[in-house]
Amino acid sequence: MSLLEKLLGKPGKGTVAPEAYADRNPRRSAVVRQVASLLLQYPDEDLQASLPLLRTALEEAGALTDGMEELFASFSARPLTEVQSEYVQEFDLSKRHSLHLTYWTDGDTRRRGEALAAFKEVYREHGMLPEGTELPDYLPLVLEFAAKVSPADGYELLQRYRPSLELLRLALRDAGLPHTHVLSLVCSTLPGVSPEDAQTVMRTAGYGPPTETVGLEPYSSRLLPLSERNRP
Repeated sequence: MSLLEKLLGKPGKGTVAPEAYADRNPRRSAVVRQVASLLLQYPDEDLQASLPLLRTALEEAGALTDGMEELFASFSARPLTEVQSEYVQEFDLSKRHSLHLTYWTDGDTRRRGEALAAFKEVYREHGMLPEGTELPDYLPLVLEFAAKVSPADGYELLQRYRPSLELLRLALRDAGLPHTHVLSLVCSTLPGVSPEDAQTVMRTAGYGPPTETVGLEPYSSRLLPLSERNRP
């Protein structure tokens, strides 16, 4: 039994049971997840300056798709303030593109607290002590964990919440946002084929986010710092 299953039990509404961890190209997966982690955070000057390096990393890992070329071009061709404004509007001020995986399964409900506690426990099992205000299911954090700390447990978090990833990908696609290509790339590191529409995801996962609010701690658009980090 996996660590996540011990903490949360069998996958329920809105989640799927991951297949046993096996990755034919772990280097590609690690590069994709780390690059995606950075590209899904609030865009600042450091990110803007690192775009050529991120593009090269994907190219060397054999993961530079036409869609990612489009994203890099979109980021590079516009003023940083415009890119930042778009990010705030789409990711901070609206939950239509929530980067928090358990929001898609549980919304702002009491049940979500159990899932968030399980995410934290997975990190702590690997000596990672989350700090700051970001919730532990924040996708850039999960991606960094999978890339640098534990590919196996990171894979299980991502695949268990694969419906959340797919719904986010489709929502970004329908909104015409280039970040959809980042989600497509992340999903390419996981087994199975991505569905073409949200209805298919909803049928297979059987959920829609509830709306009960319980005053969860506020979250920012920044990556949750880790007190310890595994470096390549």
